[in-house]
Amino acid sequence: MADAQRGPDADRAAARRAFLKQAGAAAGIAALWGWTTLAPPGWPLALRDPDGERGKPRPRAHRLPAAGFAVAAAPTAARLGVAHGTRVEAMLRYAVDAIGGIGHYVQRGDVVLIKPNVAFERPAALAATTQPELLAALVRLVREAGAAEVRVADNPIESPESCFARSGIGAAAQAAGARVYLPTRSDFELLETPGATWIARWPFFWRPFIGVTKVIGVAPTKDHNLCRASLTTKNWYGLLGGRRNQFHQDIHGIIADLALMLRPTFVVLDGTRVLFRGGPTGGNLSDVRAGQTLVASTDSLAADACGWDMLLDRRAEPLPGYFALAAARGLGQPRWRSLHVKEARLG
Repeated sequence: MADAQRGPDADRAAARRAFLKQAGAAAGIAALWGWTTLAPPGWPLALRDPDGERGKPRPRAHRLPAAGFAVAAAPTAARLGVAHGTRVEAMLRYAVDAIGGIGHYVQRGDVVLIKPNVAFERPAALAATTQPELLAALVRLVREAGAAEVRVADNPIESPESCFARSGIGAAAQAAGARVYLPTRSDFELLETPGATWIARWPFFWRPFIGVTKVIGVAPTKDHNLCRASLTTKNWYGLLGGRRNQFHQDIHGIIADLALMLRPTFVVLDGTRVLFRGGPTGGNLSDVRAGQTLVASTDSLAADACGWDMLLDRRAEPLPGYFALAAARGLGQPRWRSLHVKEARLG
């Protein structure tokens, strides 16, 4: 009865409304289709895939532990242990004791990876690589703490076999009881580093990290022609695969990413010899001076800043840019003199 009373004008109005709704819906679908098919790749809802990359399955990626391999600091320990002298093993033990002792960081059954810098085929005297005497002393120290296995790994810029042989690192590591990992193509896997600018997903020297519970870096003190200093944070560059030389366009950005990628148990800065110019490759003994110093710390930025001031003797110059970038991410304290430092000369 109500419809019958509405009349022909009301029927026409209802029909118009229905038509307009249908037309609007059709226009919306057409617009959405046009956007998804025509929008540039990477834009929201864009379906275009001109190179076919989006259609490929996304490779599986690994992640390192969220907190890295760090151990809570010993309550009364120094943040930096600094030892001067010529007796490398005694200096190492003093520096590590100062930050809490090896027993605080390595427990029985740990699988420990030690990352030296073996980037170039150079004899140890040229200071472009970690000193083998120090590497051997560190392996022995870790084994004494009860580590089930000690691994030594690096992905050198030059031939791995030649670098490990010429630097003396390979022989020193094996003589001290470590297992040496030389990189092969199949040893690299994608690593995800959330928050990283350059290496959010990047090939990483993964095989030696399988089952690892602690990581220690031991890096030489070197000048660097791009970032002015190659120290403990830059040392992690040797774990990257792929076309890593492209990162030289933003050297400070990539070093800040490295600090985010790997948070070690502790680091040792090797200042027994200092490559004070001509780095990072070196090659001339006139560019090397005796540093007779080791620095141990759980804070890579603090160790690096100490090396910048004390060993490279550049305290009058501003710190390289990566310090501020990494510190802004909460990854360390470049103002090392504000920290608890324990220092001694051992003769």
